[in-house]
Amino acid sequence: MTERPAQYILTLSCPDQRGIVHAVSGWLAEHGCNILDSAQYGDPQTRLFFMRVHFADEEGKVESAALRDAFGVLAQRFSMDWRLHDAAEKPRVLLMVSKIGHCLNDLLYRYRSGILPVEIPAIVSNHRDFYQLAASHDIPFHHLPVTVENKARQEARLLELVREQRVDLVVLARYMQILSPETCDALRGRLINIHHSFLPSFKGARPYQQAYDRGVKLIGATAHFVTGDLDEGPIIEQDVERVDHTLSPEALTAIGRDVENVVLGRAVTWFVQHRILLNGHKTVVFR
Repeated sequence: MTERPAQYILTLSCPDQRGIVHAVSGWLAEHGCNILDSAQYGDPQTRLFFMRVHFADEEGKVESAALRDAFGVLAQRFSMDWRLHDAAEKPRVLLMVSKIGHCLNDLLYRYRSGILPVEIPAIVSNHRDFYQLAASHDIPFHHLPVTVENKARQEARLLELVREQRVDLVVLARYMQILSPETCDALRGRLINIHHSFLPSFKGARPYQQAYDRGVKLIGATAHFVTGDLDEGPIIEQDVERVDHTLSPEALTAIGRDVENVVLGRAVTWFVQHRILLNGHKTVVFR
């Protein structure tokens, strides 16, 4: 039986100009690689070009440092910001939660069933509510209670865990603490939050009660990268559900939580599949 060639995902962004796709695809062909799928986008406003290429290394050369250096020459010619990912390598994702567990449960289900191809080296919480759930999945649980006095120390411990566990992505699965600007900067581009409304709308602790009080006809959720500006980071995914006057606040909450699960699940999946590229304060998502 012939061994299946290794697969890789190349992502890049650079100033838009003619010849980028030709140069990249030609380079891959010259070095024994076969493109399996490709997506690209040129932003007419920022004049930036974005590309994601999934390819098979049919001659087994990509692991060569010399080959990667050779692509670096091409990348320099086009001023590319680029990453090369081994498609078989599962990203390492740290989950954070407080006392509301639907998003945590949903992500753990996706992980355990193989729908979400990741490793989860740790679950962090400022409460102890879900330590048994973490244990049932054989995932280390780190209880880091937060007060005004220890907030900086606990965030330092969080970043220490990220380094120790070689974490690629941190997910705030309804973690109800505001992280400091310093921590947000340290995790820039790899910290995702789920917001319990269709931003910008109904901010605060009781969004569905606010929605009920205002008689809304649509409720939704937003997954976004976290920045030092509260709930203002680049948006990755959003979805909505139609509702009406017959629904109670409890019914709105149940519907809203289902939407949150779906939106966060998509955002995390796209991240670990290397489908999200930052475009200033926006994102390009090759779904």
